[in-house]
Amino acid sequence: MSIISEVKCARCDRKYSGVRSRCPYCGARRIGSGKYSEEGDNSRGKMIIGVLILGVLVVAAAVLLFTQPRADEDNVPENMIEETESPSGLPNEEDNLSLTNPGPPVLPSPDPVETESESPSPSPKVESVVILYAKYPIPDNEFSTDVGDKTPLTLRIEPAGVEFDDEIIWESSDKSVFEVVKDVDGTSAQVTSIGSGSARMATLTVTVGDIKAECIVRIRTK
Repeated sequence: MSIISEVKCARCDRKYSGVRSRCPYCGARRIGSGKYSEEGDNSRGKMIIGVLILGVLVVAAAVLLFTQPRADEDNVPENMIEETESPSGLPNEEDNLSLTNPGPPVLPSPDPVETESESPSPSPKVESVVILYAKYPIPDNEFSTDVGDKTPLTLRIEPAGVEFDDEIIWESSDKSVFEVVKDVDGTSAQVTSIGSGSARMATLTVTVGDIKAECIVRIRTK
């Protein structure tokens, strides 16, 4: 006697092992103890049943939605509706009718916010200028040179990095003693000693806006 029972195919009427889910002869799927169904028949039936169940649930929900508020309203006793007082001690509707021409509520005016006007900080200006020789200030603002010598000078403007639009002007008080020629940006210049005049000294002046720096240039005699 076989341990595994056999089933009979409902399509081809042949027997096969009960462990199989389909008939090995005709390919029909086994349902129950030997019945078969075509592909798609079972799923179509499940879909129809699901749609019907969904429709029933929607109708039941709609009935509950429209009937529940009405039932709650009917269950409220009339004496509770009449004796209900307005919450928080506010006057009810009858008290409001007794008021004659109530004015609009007066709200407290907000305190004015004091705003401090921020004045724009003034842009830095040129505070001082210093004439330099070999990157050092000229001692006692005076130096000597021989006739025909060319002396390079530079200018230090303080504070460092300050921006300005004024032209840097280099001037000689007596061009017969020396002449000065500045470079393109005016931060350096070259002094050429001439000494053709009777005077042996003259003043070199550098001007940036209202700020000036001076030094004396002396011509040595040989």
